[in-house]
Amino acid sequence: MSLNYLPWNQPAEWRDRRCVGDEREQLTYAEFDARVAAAAEQFAELGVARGSVVAIMLPNRIELLTSIVAAWRLGAAATPINPVFTATEAEYQIGDANADLVIVADAAVASGGRPKLVVDDLRAHAMGAVPEPATAESDLALLIYTSGSTGKPKGVMLAHSNVSAMASMMDEALKLSADDHCLLVLPLFHVNAICVSFLATMLSGGRLSILSRFHPVEFMRALEELRPTYFSAVPTIYMHLLALPGEFQADTSSIRFAICGAAPASEELLRGFEQRFGFPLLEGYGLTECTCAATANPLDGERKVGTVGIPLPGQTVAIMAPDGSLVPAGERGEVVLKGDNVMLGYLNRPDATAETLGDGWLHTGDVGILDEDGYLRLVDRIKDMIIRGGENIYPKEIETVLQHDSAVIEAAVVGQPHPVYGEVPVAFVALHPERTTTPERLREACAEQLTKIKVPVTITILDALPKNPVGKIDKPTLRAQAATATAVGA
Repeated sequence: MSLNYLPWNQPAEWRDRRCVGDEREQLTYAEFDARVAAAAEQFAELGVARGSVVAIMLPNRIELLTSIVAAWRLGAAATPINPVFTATEAEYQIGDANADLVIVADAAVASGGRPKLVVDDLRAHAMGAVPEPATAESDLALLIYTSGSTGKPKGVMLAHSNVSAMASMMDEALKLSADDHCLLVLPLFHVNAICVSFLATMLSGGRLSILSRFHPVEFMRALEELRPTYFSAVPTIYMHLLALPGEFQADTSSIRFAICGAAPASEELLRGFEQRFGFPLLEGYGLTECTCAATANPLDGERKVGTVGIPLPGQTVAIMAPDGSLVPAGERGEVVLKGDNVMLGYLNRPDATAETLGDGWLHTGDVGILDEDGYLRLVDRIKDMIIRGGENIYPKEIETVLQHDSAVIEAAVVGQPHPVYGEVPVAFVALHPERTTTPERLREACAEQLTKIKVPVTITILDALPKNPVGKIDKPTLRAQAATATAVGA
């Protein structure tokens, strides 16, 4: 593995190129390297060393990235924290990761009793002898915490070998080069933004522009002004862009492609977005435990809508039956993965690590089907499956039908407790701001296309579906809401 995404390992001829910028400043590769060295010097003075963990609780900005890489220079790991976390949530992650230093936006931010450094006090210029780089492939690079939808968040341990493998896979699959310019809009506490937008760009010698937040009109203006060649986002962002008024136009001619991941995207969204904005939208699939991405629809080659594409270079994707055997193309089962990008395990969770990695495969918890060409179609999450009177119901199948209605911009189906059947499906939808439909019309569409047991017992229209910190629909919250209601008409 090569650690050439680290600035001190990059070719000398890159040093005067534009490297990274945000809404405040732009840095060349040499300037970024100097910022990293200065921060590493300061971190070392504060006790950070090989094996330490630096927690970084900042909004999207250059200093978040320099802090991550400064920790790496010292042989330490970084754990990015969602900057809108409550004190309780942040202190849990800081304590679980046993952070030695916390980088915060202002002095009022809680650090769980650990030493903290306010970002405005972060050193921009080295004061003396900067520690020599001490980064090894086997070192822990990132502790990325899961969203905690099934309990307390778990720290996913990613080594530099994992991170390097993922950056290289993305570079190869997307044919990235020094001519590429990535617009980063996803939050940098998430592995997608770190690996797909930042590190893959650094590995190829390209340029990164960081947005502090997403707003549809501001984002489209940034596309026109900055002229990026690609970006990565979640379906919710693409939905907001597609929902912009029809008369809104923007020059998107610089963009080679965009990546869509982290949550399922409907066929209507993918086709509608490409038709309106004129560049390919590559839907992919992955999880934090595989350092972000496992599959993607190819940039050059057939893009099969309804699938999440083919395995990235260097990864093996298979479908496993409950007895542990691998099933042939066309049969459903659990999606399992192998590759150098697969995590080391969960921090201090040996049982969870053994359950997920014990047989040599990464068990994703997703149900999928591989077709004859190796394209993966996701059926649903195993834990999301609804069992109604002994019959298995996959919510994604129902959600797909609901999303065929042009007024539906998001849909989620969960199980509601029922005294006779155990569970029944109920649906929640959010509508396009300029379109309308009714629960009755949506139930009629489901009744026409689905067997009776799959038709949602109730359909609730919300202004917006709840999201977890990484932008996925928060099904645990919807399940809790459904559980408080009484199932009728089942």
